[in-house]
Amino acid sequence: MPKYVTLFNFTSQGITEVKTSPGRMKAAKEGIEALGGTMTEFLVTMGRYDGVVSYELPDDETAAVFLLKTGALGFVSTETMRAFDVDEFEGITDKI
Repeated sequence: MPKYVTLFNFTSQGITEVKTSPGRMKAAKEGIEALGGTMTEFLVTMGRYDGVVSYELPDDETAAVFLLKTGALGFVSTETMRAFDVDEFEGITDKI
């Protein structure tokens, strides 16, 4: 199943309501599961980004649905990357 890493920052609305963030994190996990995926890690970070989420979803279209739903809530802005594990990367390099 494709893997994704999303970096996020709280919006002004998100930081104003930061105390409710743990509930939104649980809702994000449930949303990923409802779309047939799995959240593998959720980290709050210090530095350029406020957090990092890694997860698996069935395909890019499903990931787009999740990200658009998340963004529409207005609490975070996101930057998402498709990720490849070592075995997937080896399969890619074998084709070169």
